[in-house]
Amino acid sequence: MHILVTGGCGYVGSVLVPELLKDGHKVTVFDAMWFGNHLPADKKLAVVKGDVRDHKSIPLKNIDKIIHLANIANDPTCEMDSKMTWEVNVLATKFLAEEAIKNGVKQFIYASSGSVYGVKEDPEVTEDLELIPISDYNKTKMISERILLSYKDDIIIQCVRPATVCGVSPRQRLDLAVNILTYSAVKKGEITVFGGSQTRPNIHMKDMVRVYKHFLEREDLSGIYNAGFENFSIMETARMITEFIPVKIHAEESDDPRSYRQNSDKLTNTGFHPKYSVKDGIKDVVEAFKNGSLKDDESCYNIRTMKQILTN
Repeated sequence: MHILVTGGCGYVGSVLVPELLKDGHKVTVFDAMWFGNHLPADKKLAVVKGDVRDHKSIPLKNIDKIIHLANIANDPTCEMDSKMTWEVNVLATKFLAEEAIKNGVKQFIYASSGSVYGVKEDPEVTEDLELIPISDYNKTKMISERILLSYKDDIIIQCVRPATVCGVSPRQRLDLAVNILTYSAVKKGEITVFGGSQTRPNIHMKDMVRVYKHFLEREDLSGIYNAGFENFSIMETARMITEFIPVKIHAEESDDPRSYRQNSDKLTNTGFHPKYSVKDGIKDVVEAFKNGSLKDDESCYNIRTMKQILTN
């Protein structure tokens, strides 16, 4: 099978692509490489540098399936350039889907976001609840889902709404809740929590990869699926980290209202079950720090990289 992975050099893609290659697939990665390229060379891998907004430059000949990861991610990064965010996250997605249909691609897996729900008091946030996005990032994900689902009669559309991913990657992110709190504990010897009561769903990197592989094998599935399995408040996460690194927790006020609990029963009912936990993600970050494989540089933070891109 020949799979196109847009954004394949990113946080999730850098772990997903090698796994697809191990499974025997041929993979083409299309990525702007704002965060570099950490993918190992492989005879079944082609890595193309490019901008998804230039949809005509995306190689789609003989592609069987697409995993569309490319996007401008997280709220503060998206707010730095709203126009670019909408172009990359929405327009590029629309044109890619249309080109995929023209080229006979049979399956399109879209990396949406659990953040489309906004602020929810519901004890279980399921896929059928109303979406109330509160930022450009949330809104672009919601609109892209709706655009893609309008093509469901022409191509298999699977929209995955991931929780916050934790764990390590060759292209590490240290601006995600579990990762940044754990890294703060091992590097600074303390944890600063902003707010603390906000609840966030989580998913381990290895399970995130397994979710995409699950959908690749299930052409009978379509529609929208949550992918988050452990709902913890930010303070609960911090306390969990102190089980591994005994440090003090400092709480400060926050104006971040995002809070929701994700229910992924729809996904588990298809036969997928998580194998990894938030505690596994914490262990991964701690171990990577101790063995020196975790490098804290600008590329670990989306907003810092975006500032460099916009000023150059």
